Amino acid sequence: MKTIVYLSVGALLTATILGFSLKKPVAQNLSPECYISCFNIATSEMIQLDANKTGFAALHENPKDFILENPLGEMISMPSVDGINASGYFIKSKKKSNNWLIVIQEWWGLNDYIKKEAEKYYNNLQNVNVIAVDMYDGKVATTRDSATVYMSGAKKERLENIVKSAIAFAGEKAKIFTVGWCFGGGWSLQTSILAAEQANGCIMFYGRPEKDVERLKILNCDVIGFFGNLDKGIPASTIESFEANMKAASKTATIYRYEAGHGFANPSNPSYNQEATADAFEKAINFLKQRM
Repeated sequence: MKTIVYLSVGALLTATILGFSLKKPVAQNLSPECYISCFNIATSEMIQLDANKTGFAALHENPKDFILENPLGEMISMPSVDGINASGYFIKSKKKSNNWLIVIQEWWGLNDYIKKEAEKYYNNLQNVNVIAVDMYDGKVATTRDSATVYMSGAKKERLENIVKSAIAFAGEKAKIFTVGWCFGGGWSLQTSILAAEQANGCIMFYGRPEKDVERLKILNCDVIGFFGNLDKGIPASTIESFEANMKAASKTATIYRYEAGHGFANPSNPSYNQEATADAFEKAINFLKQRM
């Protein structure tokens, strides 16, 4: 009888141990502050990892269907150092110009909303070449699930090669300006850093800022940023740290905050904040005109 009891207890203990060892670990939610400071990882990599952050997808409403009619530009192919051509929506300046604006998509991809926004900047600036780069190599998301897959699956090296191909396409004499939203807001800053001495102005809409002061010292242009006080993805402390880091790097950042949530100016956002968007756009255009 004792033998049976011992065997039963032993089996129970074995099953319990196996249960713990086979159980998948439960991911613990991290604070936005921790996503900035808890990892020794480049910001240009963390931007993509944001897609897997708890609650990140919920910050974005699925875009309504939209088809751009009578487009001003055309899709082009650009050589890349990795041997895989990059692509983008290109609108050529009516007059010869060394001003180039690189437009960087939201997490959805290079959809018609982004092409429309590229045209909006083109029409307001006139003397500028505009290229909206395709950061997902042709993939466009229409749901949060697919956007999460595309954004989290994007590789830093490929993303860098895509924006470098746009900079190279613009030419050595080009004055490079950048603008982007969310995922693109973070990559707007990264692109300006990669543009080195050609960088002339960077516009960020609620994108992950660079946290490395030494990397910010490489930046060769001023930054204007637009953020929402109600943005659950980018808290005030993150923005304040960015301002402090820019100051430490002896760089200029002009930050505007609105009583709005994440994605308030996203061209695809069904419930975007019209007043904040209009104000931010006017400031962005003035920022560019002063430097072109």
